[in-house]
Amino acid sequence: MSDVKPRVRIPKSAKKGDVVEIKSLIEHKMETGQRKGKDGKKIPRKIINRFECKFNGNLVFASDWHPAVSAYPYLAFHFRAEESGEFEFKWIEDGGAEYTKKAKLKVS
Repeated sequence: MSDVKPRVRIPKSAKKGDVVEIKSLIEHKMETGQRKGKDGKKIPRKIINRFECKFNGNLVFASDWHPAVSAYPYLAFHFRAEESGEFEFKWIEDGGAEYTKKAKLKVS
């Protein structure tokens, strides 16, 4: 799916111990496999089935997604900032395709 675009929003900086909100959205149509195309045949299922977020290489948040998740899924969660580092966000699609995005957080 070449038109898939992951986006994230995190604060650029935080004080040590602050709880910050992490926001993510992926532009993905999330085809459930239930609809039929113009030819009358079912459109194959193609959804994001897993989301993972690592900070400095350590998994800090993960969730498994199912066909009921909407198209262009938005997800927000909180993170306690203890040190500066880099987030790596990963969305995994049926069939194994992966979409990633990175973002840095400076902690003072």
